[in-house]
Amino acid sequence: MLRVAVLVSGGGTNLQAIIDAIDAGTITNTEIVSVISNNKNAYALERAKKHGIPAICISPKDYADRPAFHEALLAALAEVQADLIVLAGYLVVIPEIMIQKYRNRIINIHPSLIPSFCGTGYYGLKVHEGVLARGVKVTGATCHFVDEGTDTGPIILQKAVEVQPGDTPEVLQRRVMEQAEWVIMPKAIDLIANGKVSVVDGLAVISE
Repeated sequence: MLRVAVLVSGGGTNLQAIIDAIDAGTITNTEIVSVISNNKNAYALERAKKHGIPAICISPKDYADRPAFHEALLAALAEVQADLIVLAGYLVVIPEIMIQKYRNRIINIHPSLIPSFCGTGYYGLKVHEGVLARGVKVTGATCHFVDEGTDTGPIILQKAVEVQPGDTPEVLQRRVMEQAEWVIMPKAIDLIANGKVSVVDGLAVISE
């Protein structure tokens, strides 16, 4: 059984998609053992509690410095014996010490087709604003492992979404969530839970 810790900062729509997929049996061999937020007002914490999932806030504001915060975060992950860490709209930079400890065991969802519209400064609505400003016709989402760079880790899954005439950043954001993010994040977790994803020469390889 894959023990998953989900890190969140806001509403937790991706968290909900994961919970729903576990309930529906489309994610197998998996349990969410902890939901951790840096924001005590994140609605994601309520979503977790409604489903009986342990949920806590570990905020940088509550610690003297970043190393102390990082230590607390690592301690919480060790306590629940997390096998996989899922970043589901987590707006805090992941420390290198955590990336090293959980190498190829941290995954993130990014709302574009990497390497387009990714990297420093591209997050949330800013991604979709960039897509519309550039006039591209196809966008999407990418699920990838986290490494020391920004959106540079091995790509696990991608799914394309069409940009429609008249789209606003908000409308496009919702479509990308519904058609891509909420589809490929659960699928990636299920593949990992069943031993079907490996990293070879810096690339994620999926086996049948």
